[in-house]
Amino acid sequence: MSFYTSLSGLKGAQTELSTISNNIANAGSIGFKRSRAIFGDLFAASPTQSTKTIAGQGVRLNGITQQFLGGTLEQTGKTLDLAIAGDGFFVVRGQPPREELSFTRNGAFNINVNREVIDTLGSKVQLLPVDAAGMVTSTAIADMIDFTLPEFDPLDPTAVLANVSINNFGLVTATFANGNTQNVGSIAMSSFTNVEGLRPIGDAHWQATGDSGNPQINAAATGSLGQVRSGMVERSNVDLTEELVSLIGAQRNFQANAQAIETANTLTQTIINLQV
Repeated sequence: MSFYTSLSGLKGAQTELSTISNNIANAGSIGFKRSRAIFGDLFAASPTQSTKTIAGQGVRLNGITQQFLGGTLEQTGKTLDLAIAGDGFFVVRGQPPREELSFTRNGAFNINVNREVIDTLGSKVQLLPVDAAGMVTSTAIADMIDFTLPEFDPLDPTAVLANVSINNFGLVTATFANGNTQNVGSIAMSSFTNVEGLRPIGDAHWQATGDSGNPQINAAATGSLGQVRSGMVERSNVDLTEELVSLIGAQRNFQANAQAIETANTLTQTIINLQV
C-alpha cells in the first residue's frame, strides 16, 4: 500500500511542478493570472473499522484554480491599449460564424482592415450603446455593438477621423478633422458571481460556465467593476520570487515521495530474501 500512497504523492508533486512551471513561463504574458494546485488527502475505512488504526491512502488533486488578483499596469502610450484598474473583464465577441462571447484582461487591442477593434485572438471588442451625452442606454448583451472606428464625420463626409480617446469610465469619443466629436460607445465590461468558475481558453481569455454564473454586463466604474486605463496594459500577477520558493518546495516533495518508494522497495526486497 505504501507504494500507491507515495505514487499519489509523486503525481501530486508533478502536478504542482507543472502548475508552477506554467506560472513562471507566463510571467511576461499580458493579463495572465497565476494558478494554484489544491490537494486533499485520501482516506478510506469501513464502518466497522477503527480509524485509529488506519493510515491515509495518499493525496488527490481537488482542482487547479486561477488567482484573479490584479497585475501591475504598464504604460504603453497607445490609445487602444486598455487596462482595468480593479475588478472586471473586457467583453469580446468571436468572428462569424460562431461569434461566441469571451472575457479577457488582455487589453492589447488593434484595428483590422474593417476598422474593427480586435484583441489578440481576432475577437471584436464590445461596446455599450450611449446617447449624445455619453450616458449608457442599455446593458443588455443583445444590445452590445462591435467597437468600430468611424472613418468620416457622419455629418460631414469630408472630415476624416483625427483622434480617438477613451476616458476612465470607458467612454469612447471620436474627434474629426473639422473639430466635431462623436460618442462611439462605452467599453462593455463584465463581472461574475464566481470568477474561479470561469473556463480558461488561453491568451488571458475565459468563457462563462455554470459554475461562474452568467456575465453581468455594465459600464466601467459601475458597482464592483474597475475603471479603464487607456494607454496601459496589465502585466501578469505572477511573483517570480514566490514561484521559485514554491518550486523548491514542490521539488523537495517529489524527492521525498521518491525516497519513500525506494525505502518501501528495500523493505519488500528484504522480506523476500528472508530464508527460513
